[in-house]
Amino acid sequence: MNEIIRKRKSVRKYDNTPLDTAVLDAVRAEIAKVKPLYPDIKYSIEMTTKTKGLFGVRAPHFLVFGSEVKDGSHENIGFIGQQLDLYFSANGLGSCWLGASKPGEAMESTLPYVIALAFGKPAEPLHRDISEFKRKPLPEISEGNDPRLEAARLAPSGVNIQDWYFIAESGKIHCYLKKPNLIMGLMVGKLGLIDLGIAICHIAEESDNFSFGKEANPPERKGYVYAGTVG
Repeated sequence: MNEIIRKRKSVRKYDNTPLDTAVLDAVRAEIAKVKPLYPDIKYSIEMTTKTKGLFGVRAPHFLVFGSEVKDGSHENIGFIGQQLDLYFSANGLGSCWLGASKPGEAMESTLPYVIALAFGKPAEPLHRDISEFKRKPLPEISEGNDPRLEAARLAPSGVNIQDWYFIAESGKIHCYLKKPNLIMGLMVGKLGLIDLGIAICHIAEESDNFSFGKEANPPERKGYVYAGTVG
């Protein structure tokens, strides 16, 4: 498995000294290289030093993600953003998804705001041992056998809710998201779809040939909504 997936963590304490220009330029270059889950969905990624909202994290820098409103847009942002989260972790920087924060200043993009990602030099351990992960066991979130499922299991999710489900068969992985009840729907909202995109990114990192799309007759999973299939 990708070594970074095995040891990444959400960093919430930072040295608030701004990063060097060369480091920020490297981040911008990485942003230009990310691959979307849905190439036809317009999105934006901007850098800022200010966010506001509940459960905020003090960090020197933030990435702000915007997207057109379209089926698959939130999964797309999770997929894109997690590539950057893994990049930060692999290059000595901490990062943390901020589901309840908003930009603290005007952004250039006119696309609707989706979510933010804090990043900077960590003021706490950057990585953790795999034994420190608090995740559901594979049988609770999947069926079938595919080595890529473990990478999906280790993916981060809002309040660690892990509301995804995967069915592996014939070299494919069918991806689902739990239908929220009214209370959880209000609390989690778009975050569940972003989380699923994050988990699919981890599957992509473990795939030699990655493809994703919706099949006409996928297996049914009671209580879950089908999102698509990894080829």
